[in-house]
Amino acid sequence: MAWFSKKKMQPGWMAISTDTDAIRLAHVERPAMGKPKVGRWGVAKLGDKDGVDLEKAAEEYELARYHCSTLLHPAEYQLLMVDAPNVPREELKAAIRWRVKDLLDYHIDDATMDVLDVPIDQDAPGTSHYMYAVAAKNEMVQRQIAQFERASIPLQVIDIPETAQRNIAELYESANRGIGMLTFDHTGGLFTLSFQGELYLARRLDVSWGQLVAAREDQRQIYFERIGVELQRSLDHFERQYRNIVLSELLLGPMPENIGLLPYLTSQLYLPLRQINLAEALEFSGPEIGADKQWELLHVIGAALRIEVKSL
Repeated sequence: MAWFSKKKMQPGWMAISTDTDAIRLAHVERPAMGKPKVGRWGVAKLGDKDGVDLEKAAEEYELARYHCSTLLHPAEYQLLMVDAPNVPREELKAAIRWRVKDLLDYHIDDATMDVLDVPIDQDAPGTSHYMYAVAAKNEMVQRQIAQFERASIPLQVIDIPETAQRNIAELYESANRGIGMLTFDHTGGLFTLSFQGELYLARRLDVSWGQLVAAREDQRQIYFERIGVELQRSLDHFERQYRNIVLSELLLGPMPENIGLLPYLTSQLYLPLRQINLAEALEFSGPEIGADKQWELLHVIGAALRIEVKSL
């Protein structure tokens, strides 16, 4: 899912998310030494006319100068874990399409797909080999492309929050240790487990940030218990499946306000937890970026941390 231009661009990636309430964007460069640099970032609230706001953002942030990516929303795609087919590399995507065709609620010919490999332990023969298939409707992908073309933005990559979150977690990885990360936004929760920059497990939680904030104390406790159970199940599954990977810690993403989730999870889970401050792992230009803006921009920053690799 990549479209490339021959025009000379600024180094790094500019990630742009067109949400229902705002356009969120961030540009990140990865120097050879030191922290990744977030050179530009912002949130532009939406107006009344479709397309006008993205065109204004393109002009204000000079987006034609950047390698640009965008993020799909959870309702716009499916992330499906499947057994890796035993076929030659050049036949892999076709084989994956065959495997997921009955898992989609639309015809496979109407799907745009990409594949994420989940590495296996080479020292453990017989270990199951899995892959993630990312599937989205062709019409939705084409609509995204057309939206950016109308705004003269050189869209090159369409990404997903799971891989963006993996990119953030990688900044905190310890040598030879896996890491978990939990975040919440208005669409729900997202829990990822990764190792050496690879996504091994991703789970969606049906508890949104809005629900957590608005809940009474007793209802919030119920949400916390649900979250804790889901995390423990995910950790148990991961440990059974990937015995060679030791997890170092779990990260809790930035939040606009303290709702007491960190101490609750700390009391329930055996792994150490900490709430991250992106300003410790990234170098931001401009004004100081607080937890509220970090929360709002988390996944576009993660998408902008992208490192281009060979696709399957």
